[in-house]
Amino acid sequence: MAGHSQFKNIMHRKGRQDAMRSKLFSKLAREITVSAKMGLPDPNMNARLRAAILAARAENMPKDNIDRAIKKAAGADTENYDEIRYEGYGPGGVAVIVEALTDNRNRTASEVRSYFTKSGGNLAETGAVSFMFDRVGRIEYAPGKADADTMMEAAIEAGADDVTSSEDGHEVICAAESLAEVQRALEQKFGEPNKAALVWRPQNTVAVDDETGEKLMRLVETLEDNDDVQTVTANFELSDALLAKLSA
Repeated sequence: MAGHSQFKNIMHRKGRQDAMRSKLFSKLAREITVSAKMGLPDPNMNARLRAAILAARAENMPKDNIDRAIKKAAGADTENYDEIRYEGYGPGGVAVIVEALTDNRNRTASEVRSYFTKSGGNLAETGAVSFMFDRVGRIEYAPGKADADTMMEAAIEAGADDVTSSEDGHEVICAAESLAEVQRALEQKFGEPNKAALVWRPQNTVAVDDETGEKLMRLVETLEDNDDVQTVTANFELSDALLAKLSA
C-alpha cells in the first residue's frame, strides 16, 4: 500500500528502528512466542511462526533471541496474549487499522483510544473501516534477487495477483489463503524472502494535505511506540514535499 511503503521508508531513513531496537525486538519476540504457542514450534510446519522468524531476521534479531522466544512458548509460565484489532479514523478522516498482542485488554484499549483522541481522530467499532481494506498476503524480496520481469513472471506462475518492483525491492501480493503456497514456489527460485505476512491493503488511498499528513505521521509513530501494538495500517498518501521533509 502507498501509505505503508511511504511511512515504512521514512521510519528507516530517520533511523527510528535503530533507536528503538530493544522495543522492536520485544515485539518480534512476542509474535514468535504467540505463533509457536498457537501451532507447532517448527517453522516448516507453522506458516505464522515462519513469517514471524523472517520478520525478526529482516531486523537483524540475533538467532539466540529467536530460539529463546520459540522455547518460551513451551513454558508453563508463558504470558497469555490476546490478539485484538482496533479500527478508527485519524486526522482528515483517514482509515486506520491497529493490530495488537496484549496481556491486558483494558490497558491497551484505553491507550489506543487516547492516541486517536489526542490526534483529532476517534476510535470506532470493529468493522468500521476494515471493509475499505483487503486482507492479502505480501512477500518482499530485495531488489537484487531478480529483475522486475523475472519476478513478475515467477510470481504470476506461483499464483500471485500483483507485483510491484522499485529500487526498494519487489513486493508480491497474493490472496491470503495462498500465501504459504506462493511463498514456497518463490523460495524455490529466489530463496527466502525478506518478509512474508498477511497484511491489510487499502482498496484506495486518500491524498492528504501536509498539515494533516504530519498529524497522521505523529499518530502512526505514537501507536507504533506502544509496546502492545504490532502493526499500523492506514489508507493515506503523503505529498512528495512532505515525504522529502520527513525523510531529511
